[in-house]
Amino acid sequence: MTALRNEAVADALYRRRRIGNALALVLSNVATVIGLVCLGWISWTLLAKGLGGIEVALFTRDTPPPMTGGGLRNAFFGSAVMCLLAIAIGTPLAIAAGTWLAEYGRGTRVGTVVRFVNDILLSAPSIVLGLFVYTLVVMRTGGNFSAIAGAIALAFIVVPVVLRTTDEMLRLVPGQMREAALSLGMPHWKVVLQVMFRSALPGVMTGILLALARISGETAPLLFTAFGNQYWSADLTGPMASVPVVMYQYASSPYQSWQDLAWAGALVLTTFVLLTSLVARAIVARHRVAHD
Repeated sequence: MTALRNEAVADALYRRRRIGNALALVLSNVATVIGLVCLGWISWTLLAKGLGGIEVALFTRDTPPPMTGGGLRNAFFGSAVMCLLAIAIGTPLAIAAGTWLAEYGRGTRVGTVVRFVNDILLSAPSIVLGLFVYTLVVMRTGGNFSAIAGAIALAFIVVPVVLRTTDEMLRLVPGQMREAALSLGMPHWKVVLQVMFRSALPGVMTGILLALARISGETAPLLFTAFGNQYWSADLTGPMASVPVVMYQYASSPYQSWQDLAWAGALVLTTFVLLTSLVARAIVARHRVAHD
């Protein structure tokens, strides 16, 4: 009797698990289909509305007044300048902090606090970071919007992404490599630079590219810092145009010419993010093949 009862309980448990597994598979497939449909819908709308605005003038002329032709040359330039400045500001700090966490702060209370703070910064809304930089930089300079302030705001987004990637990539390097180098008498700093970073470099580069892809579409921080500029400007201490801000302003305008420019800018920006993500994945794939 006991054996029969145990067998019945096992059969019931097995049927319940099969039903749960089938239900989970159905729900996951439905979610996948919904996601693909939404992605296809967005991509088709973006291509249909933005492809017609891709022309030479888009890259050779500045943002125009209402009801006139023009392009996004100054916005492309401003976005490139502020994104590159943000990478230049945030990447060294993030790599240094990630290296300290992986090599010196591992298992310490300070390291745990730093990781916790970095996780908070990683999930913080970008508009909050923009308001912080607005208070810290813009208001302290007499309300002067500038490209430098915009780059600082974007750097706050770069730092947690690159820091987390650097930390994880260095911790994934086998400990035997570190021990072998130390056993040969190499100083710890040389082990980190010449051994650990050589193995972790593709992952770190991937993190930098992903951070670049993320900040290239940020609008909220730039509204409070760089603000925008209808004209060409290379002055880092003054307002500067950017593609996300122009898209935000032009897409909500009643002028068809401005809306067309917004869609064209969105298509170019999306293509850039896609290509950057593909390059990052290619680096990771090549690194895996080389190690396999």
